[in-house]
Amino acid sequence: MRFRGNTQFASAVGLLFGLLCAAEAAKVNKHKPWIETTYHGIVTENDDKVLLDPPLIALDKDAPLRYAESFEVTLTEEGEICGFRIHGQNVPFEAVVLDKSTGEGVIRAKDKLDCELQKEHTFTIQAYDCGEGPDGANMKKSHKATVHIQVNDINEYSPVFKEKSYKATVIEGKKYDSILKVEAVDADCSFQFSQICSYEIVTPDVPFTIDKDGFIKNTEKLSYGKEHMYKLTVTAYDCGKNRASEDVLVKISVKPTCKPSWQGFNKRIEYEPGTGSLALFPSIHLETCDEPITSIRANVELETNHIGKGCDRDTYSEKSLHKLCGASSGTVELLPAPSSSANWTVGLPTDNGHDSDQVFEFNGTQAIKVPDGMVSTSLKDPFTISVWMRHGPGAHEKETILCNSDKTEMNRHHYSLYVHNCRLILLLRQDPSEAENYKPAEFHWKLDQACDKEWHHYVLNVEFPAVSLFVDGTAFEPFLVTEDYPLHATKIESQLTVGACWQGGSGRMAQFFRGNLAGLMIRSGKLENKKVIDCLYTCKEGLDVQLPEEVASAVKVEFNPNQSSLTVEGDDVDAFDKVMQHISYLNSRQFPTPGIRHLRISTTVKCFNEESCVAVPDAEGYVMVLQPEEPKISLSGIDHFARSATEFESQEGVTLFPELRIVSTITREVEADAESEAAEGADDDPTVQETVVSEEIMHNLDTCEVTVVGDELDGEHEGLEVDMSQLQQRGLEMSSSNLGLVINGVNTMANYEQVLHLIRYKNWHTEALFDRKFKLVCSELNGRYISNDFKVEVNVIHTANPVEHANNAMVQANFINPVHHASVDLSGHNLVNAHQASVVPSAATIVIVVCVSFLVFMIILGVFRIRAAHQRTMRDQESGKENEMDWDDSALTITVNPMETYEDQHSSEEEEEEEEESEDGEEEDDITSAESESSEDEEGGEPEDQQGASRQQQLEWDDSTLTY
Repeated sequence: MRFRGNTQFASAVGLLFGLLCAAEAAKVNKHKPWIETTYHGIVTENDDKVLLDPPLIALDKDAPLRYAESFEVTLTEEGEICGFRIHGQNVPFEAVVLDKSTGEGVIRAKDKLDCELQKEHTFTIQAYDCGEGPDGANMKKSHKATVHIQVNDINEYSPVFKEKSYKATVIEGKKYDSILKVEAVDADCSFQFSQICSYEIVTPDVPFTIDKDGFIKNTEKLSYGKEHMYKLTVTAYDCGKNRASEDVLVKISVKPTCKPSWQGFNKRIEYEPGTGSLALFPSIHLETCDEPITSIRANVELETNHIGKGCDRDTYSEKSLHKLCGASSGTVELLPAPSSSANWTVGLPTDNGHDSDQVFEFNGTQAIKVPDGMVSTSLKDPFTISVWMRHGPGAHEKETILCNSDKTEMNRHHYSLYVHNCRLILLLRQDPSEAENYKPAEFHWKLDQACDKEWHHYVLNVEFPAVSLFVDGTAFEPFLVTEDYPLHATKIESQLTVGACWQGGSGRMAQFFRGNLAGLMIRSGKLENKKVIDCLYTCKEGLDVQLPEEVASAVKVEFNPNQSSLTVEGDDVDAFDKVMQHISYLNSRQFPTPGIRHLRISTTVKCFNEESCVAVPDAEGYVMVLQPEEPKISLSGIDHFARSATEFESQEGVTLFPELRIVSTITREVEADAESEAAEGADDDPTVQETVVSEEIMHNLDTCEVTVVGDELDGEHEGLEVDMSQLQQRGLEMSSSNLGLVINGVNTMANYEQVLHLIRYKNWHTEALFDRKFKLVCSELNGRYISNDFKVEVNVIHTANPVEHANNAMVQANFINPVHHASVDLSGHNLVNAHQASVVPSAATIVIVVCVSFLVFMIILGVFRIRAAHQRTMRDQESGKENEMDWDDSALTITVNPMETYEDQHSSEEEEEEEEESEDGEEEDDITSAESESSEDEEGGEPEDQQGASRQQQLEWDDSTLTY
């Protein structure tokens, strides 16, 4: 028992000892405090309390449990949190422990916070326990945690306007989208309190309103007469409803109506042809309404699309233009003006609205065949195709401009130029060759110009396999080149056509062109150079400017290539005005196309204040090119003469126009002087008070055509000749046919005179020839101005007696082509029909002899007239007219119409008495046609029929029944 009791005592002692050891062990500081790694806090400026998330609590494992079974244990200082430490420079916060046992703490501001100075603060914090024993030795610290604190704003500031006052100027009668903008700012740091939410016009009953962005505009049109200036008080509110600390004053001035525009500009500007350069805007100036201008840009455009082929150009034949521009020979014109020597374009409709600018219209049904031999183009040699074309929207079918295809049997195209879906395509099929290889065959250009319904100039330089295209002087590269085999060898001839392609197999045209063509040319053997191409396209009219020296450096001027528009740039209004005043219109054509050329000035102005910059409206007007004085081309000279048959049959032949004179005159209307106005005062019409003055002018001709009147020339025994070397020296060309000959080329009237003097008529069989009639017509500018028809009759003087003459005529008629002489016309001295003349009836001879015997006294009268004419001829020869009326009286044979009545041929006694007086006027019968017209105007000469009768009496025989 005793042992047992001792055992229980020992157990109690051991337990007590264990508890004492445990308590002693608890005083050891083994663990560090623990806190969160990141804290976020919010604090309002002017407050010191920081709300943290999560709350600031430090934990320490050294703290014993508050309750351990039935034992109550007091908390030791080793488990308590003694404080928090903040790390960072100038951190305006501190951390305070609220309860050491629980580790709770707070962060608060040490000083007054200002959101406007700093919106956010970031620093680190640590917790530390109380350490070991009463002296707090071995204190332990937690890890460092990051603390982010945001300072919340309070609406402590009010809006403040940026400017002390605002002002603007408006023009009366206009409602503005915005006149000016006021702007206020707020110093608060937050978006809510720093944002300006609204503006307000405080001044009541004013015709203005302001939006939330500060833009002020008028609510009605303002009147300068009602109010010169409005004064508005404007305030602002931030989004915290704080009003501006000070309202702002806005002054809006009203100006009388001022329209920025070009002033001093005449809408109609008349241009008189031949006066050189004309200033378009001599008094123009730009009204800017006192706006602060920083730069001005004006574009002056001269619209001439409706004139000819885009502007005023020379309307000579295309062949002449090529020569004038420096192209060498070898140019063939495929669309020439219709003439006796170039008649394949006769059937084509022409556009006559462009002052004889030879334009042909193709409506999808017409095409022409070019005569064989006109063009000999081999693809082995370089060649050039040039054409003016105006074409509308593209169609799905091919539209052929030029085509060379098989004439019979097959439909092969050797080469062609056509339009398809706004693409210009050149087809070149190679000739047969030993190597059957693919070679370039089609060249495609996609061009807007091909379908814009405007005139464009196209030049293709072909030097196979290279092809160059120039449109309006600008080079274009093909976007597609396709290849094909060469054509196989055949003996089929080819046909060249314009406006469609000839299908030799079916014998019809196909792929018709719809549009307008002009100046279609092929030049073989040489390519056109850029200089020639530019010359062909260059306009004869355009804009020009001579910059004054004092403003040359202040203003910049640029032209477009054809000088139809120019751009002027500068920053000084006065200098700008001076340059505009020196812009001029120039037309270098001697006879420009009359009509309207529209003008437009488009202006862009920049100001310091872009939002209130002026807008200058376009200024529009037009240049009226007045009708040029129409030149009257007059051909005059000897129009009726005779030569012996031997001269016609000689090597030189007979000169047709030995004394031809070409004169061109213009007629001007001049206002009458005051005396004549007073004399004609009874007439109130001012247009009558004018006189007509005729002036001789010099200009070029481009064509003279000599045609035979009556039967065509028979090449077997007659023809017209001219010295070709003389033609070549003057750069002229000649073409001939059985209808006559045509001389072409741009040259002076004097050179044309000299060449026409050389034209000779030759006839190798004159036995049956009594007369031949010819007509000469000259023209300028491709037929725009045409001369009078100058007709010449030449008679053949035979040396045989009358009976022999008649018999010889009838016998020799067997050698004349019967087609050209189908009837007998004694009065006109024409040849009898060959079939009628094969046998001479004796009755006809008897009738002729009787008639001659019956009219012997008429022969006596005729001899008298011949002698008078011979005397007049001798006088003319002395004055230089050696060839006129050059008769051989000794061998003259006179044939008289037996049907002519005695009264028609016999003059009355009164006429015989006045014959001496009439002889005084006979010398004037040989004046030129131009002089006779002039004398008619000045002296009011006798009527035309009387003049004809008078002239008829002075000839050796009656030619009243001659047929021209």
